[in-house]
Amino acid sequence: MRFISRAEPIMLDERSFLAQVSRLSPRGRSAANDDVHTNPCLSCGACCAHFRVSFYCGEIAGEAGGTVPPELVTQVGPLRACMKGTEHGGQRCVALRGELGREGIHCAIYEQRPSPCREFPAWLDDGSPNPDCRRVRMKFGLPPLPAITKDDGLDPGNTPPQHGDVAA
Repeated sequence: MRFISRAEPIMLDERSFLAQVSRLSPRGRSAANDDVHTNPCLSCGACCAHFRVSFYCGEIAGEAGGTVPPELVTQVGPLRACMKGTEHGGQRCVALRGELGREGIHCAIYEQRPSPCREFPAWLDDGSPNPDCRRVRMKFGLPPLPAITKDDGLDPGNTPPQHGDVAA
C-alpha cells in the first residue's frame, strides 16, 4: 500500500516505494504530518476512508516492539498487516473517529498509528498538494488543498531548512 495507503490499491513503482521507505521516521522523531497547526488531516479523514493501510507486521504492538494495537489489525500476508476496515480499500479505517471533512475528525490511535499514516505527506517537498490526497479529497467532495509557499506561514512539516533560512 501506500497511504498512500488506502485504496483502490495504489500501485507504486520501485523508485516511489523506496522513496517512501527512505522517509520513515525513526522512533521518537516527528512524522511528516505531526504538526497539528498545519495538519489538514485533522479536518479531513478522506485518506483514512479510502486507502488500504498496510504495513510491516513488526509495527504491531507486542514482542517486536511495535505500537499499533493488535486488535485493530488484520494479517494480510506472512509479513504484512493492515488496519481493519481497509483490507480491500475504499472503506473506512476502524481507528477513524468523526465525520469526513468535519473539524474534529481524528485517529483514535494517532500516537500509535502505523508508518503509512505517519509518512503520508499532504504536501510534496515543493509545497504542491500531494496528488493522491487531492484525488481522494475530490472523491469525497472536499476542496483540494492549496499549494503552499515558504512565505505563507504554513510548513508541510517535512521540508528541511534551506540555505539562508533564519531561525526565530
